[in-house]
Amino acid sequence: MPETIGALDLGTTSNRFIIFDHQGQVVAMDQKEHEQIFPRPGWVEHNPMEIWKNALAVMRNARQKSGAAGGDIKAIGITNQRETTIVWDRKTGDPLYNAIVWQCTRTDAICAALAGEGGQDRFRDKTGLPIATYFSGPKIKWILDNVPAARQAAKNGNAYFGTVESWLVWWLTGGPDGGSHITDVTNASRTLLMDLKTLDWDDDILDILGIPRTMLPRIVPSVDPELWGYTSASGPLGARVPVCGALGDQQAALVGQACFSPGEAKNTYGTGCFLLLNTGNSIVPSRHGLITTVAYQIGSEAPVYCLEGSIAIAGALVQWFRDNLGMISSAPEIEALAREVDDNGGAYIVPAFSGLFAPYWRSDARGAMVGLTRFVNKGHLARAVLEANAYQTLDIVEAMNKDSGVDLSHLKVDGGMVANELLMQFQADVLNVPVIRPKVTETTALGAAYAAGLAVGYWSGLDELRSNWAEDKIWQPGMDEARRQEGIAGWRKAVQRTLDWVD
Repeated sequence: MPETIGALDLGTTSNRFIIFDHQGQVVAMDQKEHEQIFPRPGWVEHNPMEIWKNALAVMRNARQKSGAAGGDIKAIGITNQRETTIVWDRKTGDPLYNAIVWQCTRTDAICAALAGEGGQDRFRDKTGLPIATYFSGPKIKWILDNVPAARQAAKNGNAYFGTVESWLVWWLTGGPDGGSHITDVTNASRTLLMDLKTLDWDDDILDILGIPRTMLPRIVPSVDPELWGYTSASGPLGARVPVCGALGDQQAALVGQACFSPGEAKNTYGTGCFLLLNTGNSIVPSRHGLITTVAYQIGSEAPVYCLEGSIAIAGALVQWFRDNLGMISSAPEIEALAREVDDNGGAYIVPAFSGLFAPYWRSDARGAMVGLTRFVNKGHLARAVLEANAYQTLDIVEAMNKDSGVDLSHLKVDGGMVANELLMQFQADVLNVPVIRPKVTETTALGAAYAAGLAVGYWSGLDELRSNWAEDKIWQPGMDEARRQEGIAGWRKAVQRTLDWVD
């Protein structure tokens, strides 16, 4: 069988292993969901061992589906839900607490105290990030403050912290028996602990948060020719395969969309919604509620940076509509239901379930359904669910245009929701720019595969990756401007109704 590259996609709701060929086409894949744990309102957790065991299962199953021998897979790249925080015992591999998921708001009091001493932008000049419950640093502090076993292990030098890619790389390369404790620079840039200029942990911030440096992984490039280790020959791939590429999921989608030039942008519609704009080797500070982060780093080259707008609830709103309200039985049904009506009937849904992320950064906000009348039916609500994703994206694009000084000319899109053509057309209408879907929509996993493949020379460079990208469909804007502005005004009013809900 021809040589391939494997990508482990460690998402918020599931793990997948996808095997790609040289053209970036999917050869085989397998997927397994993991439990979403909600101990209290606003708290979200995962079981780290379930994530590890499911990763082994999907790797084994995808390889079997492909018919490949383990040696046919030349390298593994990893992409992951970012900011999700795991602390474990480096001697046993046992998690010292459940993973605290990026959506979790339990660190609100910690963040309020940090901001109270220096404002929400206290660390922004160094990290590119506001103080927010979203990021990993406050989550580590919460675990150390509230889990005695973790606090003791940290004191003894036996506690390791990692985001989900660190956890998996450590296990894949040996775990307690010499596994590599690393994090790639894109994930490190989401902790609130890394200096964007030096690409190193910031001792002042570590001291303020009370986090010992000994817990932290070594920061490495996204594409690392030095390799972090190998899978076991007795493992799920049946061979020693190098692990050498990692990207946070949104940066991976940027790479998978071949947005390698400054000014190119992509939006991923997943559990959340994330719009990234490549700013090249320049660190562009945001003045309009976005975050500045690392896009990727290839070996010893200078890092590439980006501006990002992060939306907490996107596809998760469709899941809520399905599971909590029971309006549909499967996510794809929402499009047909929304098509039963011509508009939202005056109803808006703002999914501030865990506060509002960019560009508002309001953890006091909570979800709201507004504009309801007797006229509104479930078709209107279905449309309001889809429109919420497009309007949230508009908020990000407007902030991005102001920060970058360049108006977005088109938007590349990916993620599970891009199959929804009603949403894609509405997105083009609201943004008033073309929306472009690629032929390969598994761009997140593809970006991770590209990172690993570049590290081992499977692909020669970025030009070869650009040549793999191909357009599947383009949506042109076609909405009357007066109607567009009316809809936007309604959305802005609806957002205001969500604020100041939590005291």
